[in-house]
Amino acid sequence: MQSATTYGTVTKTFHWLTALLILTVIPLGAIANRLPYDTNEQLAFKAQLFSVHKTIGVIIFLVALARILWTLTQTKPAPLHPDRKAETWLAELVHWLLYISLVAVPLSGWIHHAATSGFAPILLPLGQELPLIPKSEAVANFFGGLHWLWSKIMIGSILLHIAGALKHQIIDKDTTLRRMWFGASEAAAAEPHQSGSAAPIAAAIIYLLATGGGAAAGLYGAKEEVTQASLAAVTSEWVVTEGEIAISITQFGSAVNGAFDEWTSAITFDENATGVLGDVTTTISVGSLQLGSVTSQAMGADFFNAEGFPTAVFTAKLRANGDAYMADGTLTIKGNTVPMVLPFTLAIDGDTAQMAGRVTLDRRSFQIGQTMNDESNLAFAVDVAVALTATR
Repeated sequence: MQSATTYGTVTKTFHWLTALLILTVIPLGAIANRLPYDTNEQLAFKAQLFSVHKTIGVIIFLVALARILWTLTQTKPAPLHPDRKAETWLAELVHWLLYISLVAVPLSGWIHHAATSGFAPILLPLGQELPLIPKSEAVANFFGGLHWLWSKIMIGSILLHIAGALKHQIIDKDTTLRRMWFGASEAAAAEPHQSGSAAPIAAAIIYLLATGGGAAAGLYGAKEEVTQASLAAVTSEWVVTEGEIAISITQFGSAVNGAFDEWTSAITFDENATGVLGDVTTTISVGSLQLGSVTSQAMGADFFNAEGFPTAVFTAKLRANGDAYMADGTLTIKGNTVPMVLPFTLAIDGDTAQMAGRVTLDRRSFQIGQTMNDESNLAFAVDVAVALTATR
């Protein structure tokens, strides 16, 4: 337990455990963020560092909550120099900034992770998902921006905190640092310190002003998008009114789901014909793919190479296949044309048709991810699901 002059063993343990975790997680994140991911080995190492960074972040959040709850039950030792009002107030302000940071920074990173599909998992039996947090690019961008901004406040607060401790130790030569270390330390008797309301309010205002500045600077908006191919309108016997071309990859053992936002289909189909019932030509804007946290990587030269090959094209003849149907043709991605059969179901009600089909492709057939030859990092199989509604 604490007294008016000393910190207790529990508080000291919380303090130094938090310091160790913080001084580990910050460089881990900085290093991981700057590492390349051009090869299988580089991506695996980068993801491993990010996983450790995220895991320590979650631990910091839980330790911070326990530390704050413990602090609320304890007497706060008096400042050693209460006559230095400005210095004492600044120290208290920095402490409140640190308390807010220890909760806000890891929590914003955790929400960013939960809102994002793919990349580096948290190495704990909890934490991949959070209640009320959807898989959303907008949510991920918002909290990713907050995490970046708030971490800078935390780093600044830590530097001020360390500078203050060194001043007390080297210049003032008092017991400020010693009384936070383990063992007995001498300190002048004093009345228990009563925190004023100005410091926590000021700390909250600093956070609010910084957050508002981030919004004004566009820090929480969408990331720079890949230039998308402009698709020409098509004339079609059947006009697609709504639909989706979705893909699912498996990275580090977890599914990452996405979809192409822009595509066109020219479809002819006669359900009363025999043999070939019609044909389809679907053109996809590769740059419109949304694939969670790996979207930017997917657009790169080793993957879809959206800049060099802005569209993918599927052309096929439509045939009956027992009680269902199949689109028998070719798929061209990244300049590689590969035979492909898409089985699908079809329900026609008057002049409205609803179609759904699935197929599994091997990304290596299209020279996608050639440097990623380890399936434990990125599986070869890519699941494609097509669903659409069209009117005659």
